[in-house]
Amino acid sequence: MSSAHDFTLEDIAGNQVDLGTYKGKVLLVVNVASQCGYTPQYQNLVALHERFRGRGLLVLGFPANNFGQQEPGTNAQIAEFCSTRYAVSFPMFSKVSVKGADQHPFFRYLTSTANPDFTGDIEWNFEKALIGKDGQLLRRFRSSTLPGDPEISAAVEQALAS
Repeated sequence: MSSAHDFTLEDIAGNQVDLGTYKGKVLLVVNVASQCGYTPQYQNLVALHERFRGRGLLVLGFPANNFGQQEPGTNAQIAEFCSTRYAVSFPMFSKVSVKGADQHPFFRYLTSTANPDFTGDIEWNFEKALIGKDGQLLRRFRSSTLPGDPEISAAVEQALAS
């Protein structure tokens, strides 16, 4: 696969989503978890999505149970949590593995593609990958970089302008 647009993934409701339909959009891919110290980032992710949605940004949430068993629920439970606790308005996908022997191919692509930040395994929940309008990985951010940080806003602005 040479682009994020080459992947088809299952959304949280079980529907197949061709990421190619997002051509021309900037994507912020986030591996999320409901029982993590970083879980309150959902609030900032919703705010970021709402702030830039009209200009072409989509935040995409991917629940993963790879770190400390912090996403133990079913897709239905995760969807309910996101809806009732954080009013998540961005697309959520089915639970996946983001590292290890059962790593989903989409996350294998994201973690093996060179970018100016770092390449390699996702280290914890709420890591973020910024994908340009052409489907190419532009940046990666560790969990501690909050969705509202100026670094992410500036990178999103730059990606939307290109």
